[in-house]
Amino acid sequence: MKTNIVLIGMMGSGKTTIGKELVKTLSDYECVDIDLEIENSTQKKISEIFLKHGEQFFRMLETEKIRKFCSNGQKQIISTGGGAFESEENRKNLVSSGIVIYLKASPQEIFNRIKNETHRPLLKKDFSVEKISNIMKIREPNYKKADFIIETDEKTPQNIVNEILEV
Repeated sequence: MKTNIVLIGMMGSGKTTIGKELVKTLSDYECVDIDLEIENSTQKKISEIFLKHGEQFFRMLETEKIRKFCSNGQKQIISTGGGAFESEENRKNLVSSGIVIYLKASPQEIFNRIKNETHRPLLKKDFSVEKISNIMKIREPNYKKADFIIETDEKTPQNIVNEILEV
């Protein structure tokens, strides 16, 4: 039985925030943020891993963590990194372990949410709405493989949590 809730979507779509809010309502669930798990186990920020070891190394770590938490059990809210669902192995593990929810935000909304953040490795150069849009176009076909899509633009975290609880 699939009892995990998996949150996917672009950086800045609200996965971490919604995971933290959702666990307040679903108190018997554990909140797992894959990026945070990687940072804790390596004692390095994601941006530092990208810089020192490259994206391929980071993706390997990401796949290991996803594999671990998907086989860990049930009643987890798993928040993935923005590119995690691009990997076929990650998709299979996440889909088989839980209900996958794509938190969809527009490129402009994502830009507005993360424009002042400095830890986003894929946006270090040429940060713009257009760059976000281009990344999104590449990832959208896989994001749409989610069980549910929830639009997050102009919604409060509690509104989004309520929508998730209704699915």
